[in-house]
Amino acid sequence: MERMIGVMGGSGVYEIDGLENATWQKIETPWGDPSDEILTGTLDGVKMAFLPRHGRGHIHSPTTVPYRANIDALKRLGVTDLLSVSACGSFREEMAPGDFVIVDQFIDRTFAREKSFFGTGCVAHVSVAHPVCERLSGLAYEAARATGVTVHKGGTYLAMEGPQFSSIAESKMYRAWGCDVIGMTNMPEAKLAREAEICYASVAMITDFDSWHPEHGAVDINAIIATLGANSDNAKSLVAAMPQLLTSAYTSCSHGCDRALDYAIMTAPDKRDTTVLAKLDAVAGRVLKG
Repeated sequence: MERMIGVMGGSGVYEIDGLENATWQKIETPWGDPSDEILTGTLDGVKMAFLPRHGRGHIHSPTTVPYRANIDALKRLGVTDLLSVSACGSFREEMAPGDFVIVDQFIDRTFAREKSFFGTGCVAHVSVAHPVCERLSGLAYEAARATGVTVHKGGTYLAMEGPQFSSIAESKMYRAWGCDVIGMTNMPEAKLAREAEICYASVAMITDFDSWHPEHGAVDINAIIATLGANSDNAKSLVAAMPQLLTSAYTSCSHGCDRALDYAIMTAPDKRDTTVLAKLDAVAGRVLKG
């Protein structure tokens, strides 16, 4: 089996520099169309696939991003390691605009999104106690440090529904909960990646302090745009460093991400809906064919 790195690009990240034999591919899925075509190619001898989460031109809101189609399409292409890159706000003085955070936990406050590939006809429960791949996250941390950006190893990401930003009261509450950053797109993305048995790591790029901060209202939008641009450049450098840290040959994940469905499916084989099973051919084919 060959390794393939997937990159889910968020606000400000719409391409991968230096990708050889780059081709945009339209991938069909039983969950509808992905956010966009997927850019595939090789970088330093390792296969890569890039999907702009919001679509080129930023056409999808955080709520309307087709999360299931995105993860299914990447799985169909053969992605084994998925790096999520997204903009976020900060709840911590020490996590400043321009810094990167390698997220290791989530609190999911989204409510208007389909969060699972499974349901009536084929019920499954995967563990997201540790929602990111520790191995891949560690490599993302190394790659971020190599860019020279200030990077924080570990942090809790509050996923809000949006598209509006937080009120001050909400922001203060999330901060009191122990959250470190806030964004709108990593959920249910991380949960679906786990169901699809793809290793997942999240790089949160801080653009500003959330509304709890006493100087939040004084932040100049031009400063935010400048930070977003710098973050984008650093994110591209981080992505460029990943193939050097990951060999092209794939070996089983030491943290079990690629075996998340081993004991997850609860519905008895004779009670499974064949229509549902047909939709699960990519994400769960490994266990359903066994």
